[in-house]
Amino acid sequence: MAKRAEALGDLVSIPRLLARNARQFGKRPACREKEFGIWQSWTWAEAEDEITALAMGLMALGIDRGDYVAIIGRNRPALYWSMVAAQMCGAIPVPLYQDAAADEMAYVLDHCGARFVVCGDQEQVDKVLSVQDGLPAITHILYQDKRGLRKYDHSHLHWLHDVAEEGRAAHSRFEAELQQRSDALGLDDTCVMLYTSGTTGRPKGVILSNLNIIETSRVTSEFDHLSEKDSVLAYLPMAWVGDFIFSIGQAYWTGFCVNCPESPDTMMTDLREIGPTYYFAPPRIFETMLTNVMIRMEDAGRIKKWLFDHFMAVARRVGPQILDGKEVSFGDRLRYWLGDKLVYAPLKNTLGLTNIRVGYTAGEAIGPEIFDFYRSLGINLKQLYGQTEASVFIAQQPDGEVRADTVGVPSPGVEVRIEPSGEIYYRSPGVFVEYYKNPESTEKTKDAEGWVATGDAGFFEEETGHLRIIDRAKDVGQMADGSLFAPKYVENKLKFYPNILEAVVFGAGRDRCTAFINIDLTAVGNWAERNNIAYASYQELAGHPRVLEMIQEHVEETNKSVAEDPMLSGCQVHRFLVLHKELDADDGELTRTRKVRRAIIAEKFADLIEALYDGSKSIYTETEVTYEDGRKGKIKATLELRDAATVPVTPQKVAAE
Repeated sequence: MAKRAEALGDLVSIPRLLARNARQFGKRPACREKEFGIWQSWTWAEAEDEITALAMGLMALGIDRGDYVAIIGRNRPALYWSMVAAQMCGAIPVPLYQDAAADEMAYVLDHCGARFVVCGDQEQVDKVLSVQDGLPAITHILYQDKRGLRKYDHSHLHWLHDVAEEGRAAHSRFEAELQQRSDALGLDDTCVMLYTSGTTGRPKGVILSNLNIIETSRVTSEFDHLSEKDSVLAYLPMAWVGDFIFSIGQAYWTGFCVNCPESPDTMMTDLREIGPTYYFAPPRIFETMLTNVMIRMEDAGRIKKWLFDHFMAVARRVGPQILDGKEVSFGDRLRYWLGDKLVYAPLKNTLGLTNIRVGYTAGEAIGPEIFDFYRSLGINLKQLYGQTEASVFIAQQPDGEVRADTVGVPSPGVEVRIEPSGEIYYRSPGVFVEYYKNPESTEKTKDAEGWVATGDAGFFEEETGHLRIIDRAKDVGQMADGSLFAPKYVENKLKFYPNILEAVVFGAGRDRCTAFINIDLTAVGNWAERNNIAYASYQELAGHPRVLEMIQEHVEETNKSVAEDPMLSGCQVHRFLVLHKELDADDGELTRTRKVRRAIIAEKFADLIEALYDGSKSIYTETEVTYEDGRKGKIKATLELRDAATVPVTPQKVAAE
């Protein structure tokens, strides 16, 4: 602890980092936002002024030390400023998922006892107002975008701009106390409270201290040589720990610029315009980008398509070696240089990845072909492994040691051990303080020595020391014959195909594995258009015979890949069906971070699972769904169940403990 405190010096809180940045990088951009098609920019000095004014405005409204301030909305500078302003006042920011339903928000707002709620726009205000009667702790609701809110009751409803202006006007009253509150913050004080996605139950409030966030930000910034010259695009949910680390933790430690897109719909355009040097995206984003590239190339002219195929073959062969600084012949370097001029550079520019110096993906396994595609273009894409309770980082890949099948080595300052059961444990300066109001879960997750159970199963490679993740520990089981069952391993392989958006594999305690498949409407829709297949809805396309044939090919190719691993060869998918609806967080089937709620799906679609195992060729089903406006309805469908070819093997049985 003493060494860490010495390394941090007096930079023991985010407000202290803000003050340092305003002094050292005062004229450098701290954040940008695109609104109405125009980029606006604030320097670190201007950001400090805005945050200080907002903090004094909150004090004028009566914010106390220890108050919880909920933040709900899309990525915008003013909402990030609200988090830091709350910290200045000695309060604790609690960002929420903006796409959460009102009742989901109500649980978090009630659980943390939020007195202040900062909303991005009318939609978020309406959701809070709809549940406010059951939330007596809420004293004030603030909003940034005032469109549609003119005729609302403003007795406890405030425009964020007015709050900041009131803070400026009253600065002489609050300056001294605000400075006192800010100066009193130390490494052990709470920096933020973030709620887990709630895969298996109610979300838990994860308390992260200033030490957790700042020390993690420091060592990981040094790991990737991040500096004030870097920039990042902030587009992931503000309630997700990764966004907090990238957009506040590392941004405030290094002084780099955070760029907020205009909307989710314009994110790719805004990415191209900004051209960040530091970029994170879950595998699905990289898969979607690649799918769009391949769709465009299918429609390209013959010469352009030939150039693409020819030089991409060169890139796949030597690109990763060149990126890692390994020895490559002069001829191959020349071919790659020419390919860069004709194909790679224009393609990276189109994707907005031209300036990427460090790129990360995490959350799910990424397909080796997809991973290698980006690295072959010269993009330094790497993998990391982490969770909210770790302040993100548990393991990451050093430059020159990047592979698609591992998550790298323990991050700086992180210790990792593998239990005999295969479960991964870690401890580090980033380990969370506790779960809010939940000592039982805290005790189950973190022991007295600070070791945290990840809930994931994995192992270290003996030769490289790299960590490999198998599956969620609770999902790893046995088939009826005693062979290993690891559904996530198979699901990730299925999702390597751009046509498959989601997959859920069943088989624990059974004699064989079966699967639900969700098609990717964009990828399969474009395929259908090229093949003159007409359809009127997702349901109709998902049930089309040619789509089922295509998915069957993917399943059978996956089985061949799974069969190559003796330990997991028993997990081949024998039967499958393509679901008539997309799995949806609004229907409780996924978390807000798009993690599968396996138990809920198994219960909700029990009739479909049973049909997969009893040999049925088809089944009629009715499923309740939630529409975008909150209305409930039912989807009726008759689904075709298909057999998939498997590779005969003798799977290894799991040793009895």
